[in-house]
Amino acid sequence: MKRVAMLSVHTSPLDQPGTGDAGGMNVYVVELAKRLARLGVAVEILTRATSSGLPAEVQVAPDVMVRHVAAGPYEGLAKEDLPGQLCTFARDLLRVEAQHELGWYDVLHSHYWLAGQVGALVSDRWGIPFVHSMHTMAKVKNAALAEGDLPEPFGRVVGEEQIVSAADHLVASTEDESAQLVRRYGADPERISVVHPGVDLETFRPTDQEAARRRLGIAPNATVLTFVGRIQPLKAPDLMLHAAAVMLRRRPGLRERLVVPVVGGPSGNGLDAPSALADLARGLGIADVVRFVPPVTQSELAQWYAASTVVCVPSYSESFGLVAVESQACGTPVVAAAVGGLTTAVRDGDTGVLLAGHDPEDYARAFERLVTDEAERRRMSTAAVRHAHTFSWQRAAEQTLAVYERAIAARSGVPADVVCC
Repeated sequence: MKRVAMLSVHTSPLDQPGTGDAGGMNVYVVELAKRLARLGVAVEILTRATSSGLPAEVQVAPDVMVRHVAAGPYEGLAKEDLPGQLCTFARDLLRVEAQHELGWYDVLHSHYWLAGQVGALVSDRWGIPFVHSMHTMAKVKNAALAEGDLPEPFGRVVGEEQIVSAADHLVASTEDESAQLVRRYGADPERISVVHPGVDLETFRPTDQEAARRRLGIAPNATVLTFVGRIQPLKAPDLMLHAAAVMLRRRPGLRERLVVPVVGGPSGNGLDAPSALADLARGLGIADVVRFVPPVTQSELAQWYAASTVVCVPSYSESFGLVAVESQACGTPVVAAAVGGLTTAVRDGDTGVLLAGHDPEDYARAFERLVTDEAERRRMSTAAVRHAHTFSWQRAAEQTLAVYERAIAARSGVPADVVCC
Protein backbone atom coordinates (compact mmCIF):
# COMPACT_ATOMS: atom_id res chain seq x y z
CA MET A 1 0.00 0.00 0.00
CA LYS A 2 1.31 3.45 -0.86
CA ARG A 3 -1.13 6.17 0.10
CA VAL A 4 -4.35 6.68 2.08
CA ALA A 5 -6.71 9.61 1.68
CA MET A 6 -8.34 10.51 4.99
CA LEU A 7 -11.37 12.80 4.95
CA SER A 8 -12.35 15.04 7.86
CA VAL A 9 -14.70 17.62 6.39
CA HIS A 10 -16.16 19.54 9.33
CA THR A 11 -13.08 19.91 11.52
CA SER A 12 -9.39 20.09 10.76
CA PRO A 13 -7.01 17.77 12.61
CA LEU A 14 -4.93 20.91 13.19
CA ASP A 15 -7.66 22.53 15.30
CA GLN A 16 -7.28 22.71 19.08
CA PRO A 17 -9.37 19.92 20.68
CA GLY A 18 -11.85 20.97 23.32
CA THR A 19 -13.83 23.74 21.66
CA GLY A 20 -16.00 24.32 18.60
CA ASP A 21 -16.24 21.08 16.65
CA ALA A 22 -12.76 19.88 17.60
CA GLY A 23 -12.53 16.99 20.02
CA GLY A 24 -11.41 13.40 20.30
CA MET A 25 -11.85 12.79 16.57
CA ASN A 26 -9.19 15.37 15.80
CA VAL A 27 -6.75 13.55 18.07
CA TYR A 28 -7.80 10.22 16.57
CA VAL A 29 -7.16 11.27 12.97
CA VAL A 30 -3.73 12.79 13.64
CA GLU A 31 -2.44 10.00 15.89
CA LEU A 32 -3.69 7.23 13.62
CA ALA A 33 -2.12 8.94 10.59
CA LYS A 34 1.24 9.28 12.34
CA ARG A 35 1.32 5.61 13.32
CA LEU A 36 0.24 4.50 9.84
CA ALA A 37 3.11 6.55 8.44
CA ARG A 38 5.52 4.66 10.69
CA LEU A 39 4.22 1.47 9.08
CA GLY A 40 5.19 2.78 5.66
CA VAL A 41 1.85 4.27 4.60
CA ALA A 42 1.71 7.86 3.35
CA VAL A 43 -1.41 9.64 4.64
CA GLU A 44 -3.04 12.73 3.18
CA ILE A 45 -5.71 14.25 5.41
CA LEU A 46 -8.15 16.31 3.34
CA THR A 47 -10.25 18.87 5.18
CA ARG A 48 -12.30 21.96 4.36
CA ALA A 49 -10.39 25.25 4.42
CA THR A 50 -11.94 27.65 6.93
CA SER A 51 -9.71 30.65 6.15
CA SER A 52 -8.16 32.09 3.02
CA GLY A 53 -4.96 32.47 5.01
CA LEU A 54 -4.46 28.75 5.51
CA PRO A 55 -1.66 27.12 3.51
CA ALA A 56 -2.80 24.60 0.93
CA GLU A 57 -0.61 21.94 2.52
CA VAL A 58 0.76 21.41 6.02
CA GLN A 59 3.27 18.66 6.76
CA VAL A 60 2.44 17.53 10.30
CA ALA A 61 4.82 14.55 10.41
CA PRO A 62 6.91 12.52 7.97
CA ASP A 63 4.52 11.10 5.34
CA VAL A 64 1.51 12.84 6.95
CA MET A 65 0.12 15.82 5.03
CA VAL A 66 -2.96 17.94 5.76
CA ARG A 67 -4.49 19.43 2.60
CA HIS A 68 -6.94 22.30 2.91
CA VAL A 69 -9.61 22.06 0.24
CA ALA A 70 -11.46 25.27 -0.65
CA ALA A 71 -15.19 24.53 -0.59
CA GLY A 72 -17.82 27.19 -0.05
CA PRO A 73 -17.36 30.26 2.17
CA TYR A 74 -14.27 30.14 4.31
CA GLU A 75 -15.98 31.42 7.43
CA GLY A 76 -19.45 31.78 8.89
CA LEU A 77 -20.56 28.19 8.35
CA ALA A 78 -21.62 26.06 11.31
CA LYS A 79 -21.41 22.27 11.13
CA GLU A 80 -25.17 22.23 10.54
CA ASP A 81 -24.64 24.30 7.37
CA LEU A 82 -22.10 21.96 5.83
CA PRO A 83 -24.45 19.42 4.18
CA GLY A 84 -25.20 22.13 1.62
CA GLN A 85 -21.50 22.40 0.80
CA LEU A 86 -20.71 18.71 0.39
CA CYS A 87 -21.19 18.77 -3.36
CA THR A 88 -18.73 21.66 -3.64
CA PHE A 89 -16.26 19.87 -1.39
CA ALA A 90 -16.53 16.68 -3.44
CA ARG A 91 -15.99 18.60 -6.68
CA ASP A 92 -12.87 20.33 -5.41
CA LEU A 93 -11.62 17.07 -3.91
CA LEU A 94 -11.85 15.45 -7.32
CA ARG A 95 -9.78 18.33 -8.68
CA VAL A 96 -7.09 17.66 -6.08
CA GLU A 97 -6.86 14.01 -7.12
CA ALA A 98 -6.90 14.93 -10.81
CA GLN A 99 -3.56 16.70 -10.33
CA HIS A 100 -1.94 13.35 -9.56
CA GLU A 101 -1.23 10.29 -11.62
CA LEU A 102 -3.90 7.61 -11.94
CA GLY A 103 -4.16 5.45 -8.83
CA TRP A 104 -2.59 8.03 -6.53
CA TYR A 105 -4.65 6.85 -3.54
CA ASP A 106 -5.07 3.21 -2.57
CA VAL A 107 -7.82 3.59 0.06
CA LEU A 108 -10.16 6.34 1.20
CA HIS A 109 -10.93 6.48 4.94
CA SER A 110 -13.57 9.01 5.99
CA HIS A 111 -14.36 10.20 9.51
CA TYR A 112 -17.84 11.30 10.64
CA TRP A 113 -20.94 11.25 8.48
CA LEU A 114 -20.28 14.48 6.57
CA ALA A 115 -16.97 13.12 5.31
CA GLY A 116 -18.61 9.78 4.65
CA GLN A 117 -21.11 11.34 2.25
CA VAL A 118 -18.23 12.75 0.24
CA GLY A 119 -16.16 9.58 0.60
CA ALA A 120 -18.88 7.39 -0.89
CA LEU A 121 -18.91 9.56 -4.02
CA VAL A 122 -15.23 10.17 -4.63
CA SER A 123 -14.11 6.62 -3.81
CA ASP A 124 -16.36 5.38 -6.62
CA ARG A 125 -14.85 7.97 -8.95
CA TRP A 126 -11.33 6.94 -7.97
CA GLY A 127 -12.14 3.24 -8.05
CA ILE A 128 -10.70 2.55 -4.59
CA PRO A 129 -12.09 0.96 -1.40
CA PHE A 130 -14.18 3.14 0.90
CA VAL A 131 -13.58 2.70 4.64
CA HIS A 132 -15.54 4.74 7.16
CA SER A 133 -15.42 5.54 10.90
CA MET A 134 -18.65 6.94 12.37
CA HIS A 135 -17.22 8.40 15.62
CA THR A 136 -20.77 9.32 16.67
CA MET A 137 -24.14 8.17 15.34
CA ALA A 138 -27.36 10.14 15.14
CA LYS A 139 -29.63 7.27 16.15
CA VAL A 140 -27.54 6.55 19.24
CA LYS A 141 -27.40 10.22 20.26
CA ASN A 142 -31.13 10.71 19.70
CA ALA A 143 -31.92 7.71 21.89
CA ALA A 144 -30.20 9.33 24.89
CA LEU A 145 -30.64 13.10 24.64
CA ALA A 146 -29.64 15.37 27.47
CA GLU A 147 -32.31 17.70 28.84
CA GLY A 148 -32.50 20.75 26.57
CA ASP A 149 -30.43 19.14 23.84
CA LEU A 150 -31.70 19.04 20.26
CA PRO A 151 -32.05 15.78 18.31
CA GLU A 152 -29.86 15.15 15.32
CA PRO A 153 -31.77 15.95 12.10
CA PHE A 154 -33.44 13.33 9.95
CA GLY A 155 -31.09 14.23 7.10
CA ARG A 156 -28.12 13.01 9.12
CA VAL A 157 -29.91 9.76 9.96
CA VAL A 158 -30.54 9.10 6.27
CA GLY A 159 -26.99 10.12 5.40
CA GLU A 160 -25.54 7.64 7.88
CA GLU A 161 -27.77 4.87 6.58
CA GLN A 162 -26.46 5.57 3.08
CA ILE A 163 -22.85 5.46 4.28
CA VAL A 164 -23.36 2.13 6.03
CA SER A 165 -24.78 0.73 2.81
CA ALA A 166 -22.01 2.15 0.60
CA ALA A 167 -18.89 1.50 2.67
CA ASP A 168 -16.63 -1.40 1.81
CA HIS A 169 -15.76 -1.59 5.49
CA LEU A 170 -16.69 0.13 8.74
CA VAL A 171 -14.30 0.73 11.62
CA ALA A 172 -15.98 0.75 15.06
CA SER A 173 -14.17 2.01 18.15
CA THR A 174 -15.73 -0.56 20.49
CA GLU A 175 -17.80 -3.72 20.48
CA ASP A 176 -20.75 -1.61 21.63
CA GLU A 177 -20.46 0.65 18.58
CA SER A 178 -20.25 -2.39 16.32
CA ALA A 179 -23.45 -3.78 17.86
CA GLN A 180 -25.18 -0.41 17.43
CA LEU A 181 -24.23 -0.35 13.75
CA VAL A 182 -25.80 -3.76 13.26
CA ARG A 183 -28.89 -3.16 15.39
CA ARG A 184 -29.75 0.41 14.46
CA TYR A 185 -28.38 0.64 10.91
CA GLY A 186 -28.58 -2.91 9.62
CA ALA A 187 -24.84 -3.07 8.94
CA ASP A 188 -23.32 -6.34 7.78
CA PRO A 189 -21.23 -7.70 10.69
CA GLU A 190 -18.75 -9.11 8.19
CA ARG A 191 -17.95 -5.59 7.03
CA ILE A 192 -17.27 -4.20 10.52
CA SER A 193 -13.97 -4.33 12.38
CA VAL A 194 -13.53 -3.19 15.97
CA VAL A 195 -10.36 -1.14 16.40
CA HIS A 196 -9.93 0.49 19.80
CA PRO A 197 -8.42 3.97 19.60
CA GLY A 198 -5.12 4.51 21.35
CA VAL A 199 -3.68 7.02 23.77
CA ASP A 200 -0.41 8.92 23.56
CA LEU A 201 1.39 7.21 26.42
CA GLU A 202 4.42 9.46 26.07
CA THR A 203 2.32 12.55 26.84
CA PHE A 204 -0.21 11.00 29.20
CA ARG A 205 1.69 9.20 31.93
CA PRO A 206 1.83 9.24 35.73
CA THR A 207 3.58 12.31 37.11
CA ASP A 208 3.91 13.80 40.57
CA GLN A 209 0.54 15.19 41.64
CA GLU A 210 1.94 17.84 43.96
CA ALA A 211 4.28 19.15 41.25
CA ALA A 212 1.39 19.30 38.75
CA ARG A 213 -0.75 21.21 41.24
CA ARG A 214 2.07 23.63 41.94
CA ARG A 215 2.39 24.38 38.22
CA LEU A 216 -1.37 24.95 37.92
CA GLY A 217 -1.73 27.05 41.06
CA ILE A 218 -3.68 24.44 43.05
CA ALA A 219 -3.07 23.79 46.73
CA PRO A 220 -1.33 20.48 47.48
CA ASN A 221 -4.12 19.35 49.85
CA ALA A 222 -6.96 20.23 47.44
CA THR A 223 -9.73 17.88 46.39
CA VAL A 224 -9.86 18.30 42.62
CA LEU A 225 -12.85 17.09 40.58
CA THR A 226 -12.16 17.76 36.91
CA PHE A 227 -14.23 17.82 33.73
CA VAL A 228 -12.43 17.81 30.37
CA GLY A 229 -14.25 18.26 27.10
CA ARG A 230 -16.46 20.45 25.00
CA ILE A 231 -19.08 22.38 26.96
CA GLN A 232 -22.38 21.17 25.49
CA PRO A 233 -25.41 19.25 26.83
CA LEU A 234 -24.21 15.94 25.34
CA LYS A 235 -21.08 16.00 27.54
CA ALA A 236 -23.11 16.93 30.66
CA PRO A 237 -20.63 19.20 32.48
CA ASP A 238 -23.64 20.61 34.34
CA LEU A 239 -24.10 17.23 36.02
CA MET A 240 -20.67 17.48 37.60
CA LEU A 241 -21.51 20.92 38.98
CA HIS A 242 -24.76 19.64 40.46
CA ALA A 243 -22.90 16.72 42.03
CA ALA A 244 -20.27 19.06 43.48
CA ALA A 245 -23.06 21.15 45.01
CA VAL A 246 -24.54 18.02 46.58
CA MET A 247 -21.14 17.16 48.07
CA LEU A 248 -20.81 20.61 49.60
CA ARG A 249 -24.26 20.40 51.15
CA ARG A 250 -23.30 17.11 52.76
CA ARG A 251 -19.76 18.15 53.67
CA PRO A 252 -19.62 21.95 54.12
CA GLY A 253 -16.07 21.71 55.43
CA LEU A 254 -14.92 20.47 52.02
CA ARG A 255 -15.46 23.90 50.46
CA GLU A 256 -12.14 25.32 51.64
CA ARG A 257 -10.18 22.74 49.65
CA LEU A 258 -12.54 21.78 46.80
CA VAL A 259 -11.51 22.79 43.25
CA VAL A 260 -13.72 21.95 40.24
CA PRO A 261 -11.87 22.69 36.98
CA VAL A 262 -13.86 22.67 33.73
CA VAL A 263 -11.29 22.35 30.95
CA GLY A 264 -12.74 23.08 27.51
CA GLY A 265 -14.82 25.50 25.50
CA PRO A 266 -18.40 25.84 24.23
CA SER A 267 -19.46 23.59 21.37
CA GLY A 268 -22.59 22.51 19.54
CA ASN A 269 -25.74 23.66 21.34
CA GLY A 270 -23.48 25.05 24.06
CA LEU A 271 -22.57 27.89 21.70
CA ASP A 272 -26.12 29.22 22.03
CA ALA A 273 -25.53 29.98 25.72
CA PRO A 274 -21.78 30.19 26.29
CA SER A 275 -22.20 31.55 29.83
CA ALA A 276 -24.79 28.97 30.91
CA LEU A 277 -22.36 26.83 32.91
CA ALA A 278 -20.92 29.83 34.75
CA ASP A 279 -24.47 31.00 35.45
CA LEU A 280 -25.29 27.54 36.81
CA ALA A 281 -22.25 27.59 39.10
CA ARG A 282 -23.41 30.91 40.53
CA GLY A 283 -26.96 29.66 40.90
CA LEU A 284 -25.76 26.58 42.79
CA GLY A 285 -23.60 28.71 45.05
CA ILE A 286 -20.35 27.04 44.00
CA ALA A 287 -18.82 29.68 41.73
CA ASP A 288 -16.01 30.09 44.25
CA VAL A 289 -14.79 26.51 43.73
CA VAL A 290 -15.32 26.20 39.96
CA ARG A 291 -12.45 27.15 37.69
CA PHE A 292 -13.09 27.54 33.94
CA VAL A 293 -10.03 26.72 31.86
CA PRO A 294 -9.97 27.28 28.08
CA PRO A 295 -8.77 24.43 25.85
CA VAL A 296 -5.11 23.60 26.46
CA THR A 297 -2.31 21.75 24.69
CA GLN A 298 -1.96 18.02 25.17
CA SER A 299 1.05 18.42 27.46
CA GLU A 300 -0.80 20.89 29.69
CA LEU A 301 -3.89 18.70 29.66
CA ALA A 302 -1.75 15.89 31.06
CA GLN A 303 -0.90 18.21 33.97
CA TRP A 304 -4.60 18.76 34.70
CA TYR A 305 -5.20 15.01 34.74
CA ALA A 306 -2.23 14.47 37.05
CA ALA A 307 -3.40 17.25 39.39
CA SER A 308 -6.91 15.78 39.68
CA THR A 309 -8.27 13.60 42.43
CA VAL A 310 -10.97 12.31 40.09
CA VAL A 311 -11.91 13.04 36.47
CA CYS A 312 -15.61 13.02 35.62
CA VAL A 313 -16.96 11.92 32.21
CA PRO A 314 -20.76 12.09 32.60
CA SER A 315 -21.67 12.11 28.89
CA TYR A 316 -25.04 10.97 27.61
CA SER A 317 -23.36 9.30 24.64
CA GLU A 318 -19.73 8.45 23.81
CA SER A 319 -18.43 6.37 20.94
CA PHE A 320 -15.24 5.74 22.93
CA GLY A 321 -14.30 8.26 25.61
CA LEU A 322 -10.71 9.30 24.97
CA VAL A 323 -10.70 11.64 27.98
CA ALA A 324 -11.34 8.68 30.26
CA VAL A 325 -8.37 6.74 28.88
CA GLU A 326 -6.05 9.76 28.95
CA SER A 327 -6.96 10.36 32.59
CA GLN A 328 -6.32 6.75 33.52
CA ALA A 329 -2.99 6.81 31.69
CA CYS A 330 -2.00 9.61 34.07
CA GLY A 331 -3.04 7.47 37.03
CA THR A 332 -6.27 9.33 37.83
CA PRO A 333 -9.45 7.29 38.42
CA VAL A 334 -12.58 8.19 36.47
CA VAL A 335 -16.23 8.51 37.41
CA ALA A 336 -18.20 8.11 34.19
CA ALA A 337 -21.59 7.33 32.73
CA ALA A 338 -22.09 3.70 31.78
CA VAL A 339 -22.84 4.52 28.15
CA GLY A 340 -21.36 3.51 24.80
CA GLY A 341 -17.61 3.24 24.60
CA LEU A 342 -17.12 4.34 28.21
CA THR A 343 -17.97 0.81 29.27
CA THR A 344 -14.83 -0.25 27.39
CA ALA A 345 -12.67 2.72 28.34
CA VAL A 346 -13.33 2.34 32.09
CA ARG A 347 -13.32 -0.89 34.10
CA ASP A 348 -16.02 -0.43 36.70
CA GLY A 349 -14.77 -0.90 40.24
CA ASP A 350 -11.21 -1.39 39.05
CA THR A 351 -10.05 1.78 37.26
CA GLY A 352 -13.00 3.95 38.15
CA VAL A 353 -16.74 3.96 38.67
CA LEU A 354 -19.43 3.60 36.00
CA LEU A 355 -22.89 4.92 36.81
CA ALA A 356 -26.22 4.09 35.22
CA GLY A 357 -28.32 7.19 34.69
CA HIS A 358 -27.45 10.82 35.38
CA ASP A 359 -28.50 11.47 38.96
CA PRO A 360 -26.23 14.04 40.66
CA GLU A 361 -26.73 12.21 43.97
CA ASP A 362 -25.14 9.08 42.48
CA TYR A 363 -22.19 11.05 41.18
CA ALA A 364 -21.74 12.82 44.50
CA ARG A 365 -21.62 9.47 46.31
CA ALA A 366 -19.06 8.13 43.83
CA PHE A 367 -16.91 11.24 44.27
CA GLU A 368 -17.12 10.95 48.06
CA ARG A 369 -16.08 7.31 47.93
CA LEU A 370 -12.92 8.07 46.01
CA VAL A 371 -12.14 11.31 47.82
CA THR A 372 -12.38 9.79 51.30
CA ASP A 373 -10.83 6.36 50.65
CA GLU A 374 -7.19 7.01 49.78
CA ALA A 375 -6.29 3.32 49.67
CA GLU A 376 -9.09 2.63 47.18
CA ARG A 377 -8.02 5.59 45.08
CA ARG A 378 -4.42 4.39 44.99
CA ARG A 379 -5.51 0.89 44.02
CA MET A 380 -7.60 2.27 41.19
CA SER A 381 -4.77 4.55 40.10
CA THR A 382 -2.40 1.61 39.65
CA ALA A 383 -5.03 -0.40 37.78
CA ALA A 384 -5.95 2.62 35.65
CA VAL A 385 -2.40 3.02 34.33
CA ARG A 386 -2.21 -0.68 33.53
CA HIS A 387 -5.57 -0.58 31.76
CA ALA A 388 -4.68 2.52 29.72
CA HIS A 389 -1.60 0.76 28.40
CA THR A 390 -3.84 -1.73 26.60
CA PHE A 391 -4.92 1.13 24.27
CA SER A 392 -2.04 1.60 21.87
CA TRP A 393 -1.99 3.78 18.76
CA GLN A 394 0.55 1.39 17.30
CA ARG A 395 -1.87 -1.50 17.68
CA ALA A 396 -4.71 0.64 16.34
CA ALA A 397 -2.65 1.49 13.25
CA GLU A 398 -1.73 -2.14 12.63
CA GLN A 399 -5.36 -3.22 12.92
CA THR A 400 -6.54 -0.37 10.69
CA LEU A 401 -3.95 -1.30 8.08
CA ALA A 402 -5.34 -4.84 8.17
CA VAL A 403 -8.81 -3.37 7.49
CA TYR A 404 -7.43 -1.52 4.47
CA GLU A 405 -5.86 -4.70 3.15
CA ARG A 406 -9.11 -6.56 3.64
CA ALA A 407 -11.06 -3.86 1.79
CA ILE A 408 -8.57 -3.86 -1.09
CA ALA A 409 -8.75 -7.64 -1.29
CA ALA A 410 -12.54 -7.59 -1.35
CA ARG A 411 -12.51 -5.13 -4.26
CA SER A 412 -9.83 -6.96 -6.22
CA GLY A 413 -10.83 -10.53 -5.46
CA VAL A 414 -7.28 -11.21 -4.24
CA PRO A 415 -6.96 -12.84 -0.77
CA ALA A 416 -6.02 -10.30 1.91
CA ASP A 417 -2.93 -12.22 2.95
CA VAL A 418 -1.33 -11.67 -0.46
CA VAL A 419 -2.17 -7.96 -0.78
CA CYS A 420 1.13 -6.12 -0.79
CA CYS A 421 1.44 -2.97 1.29
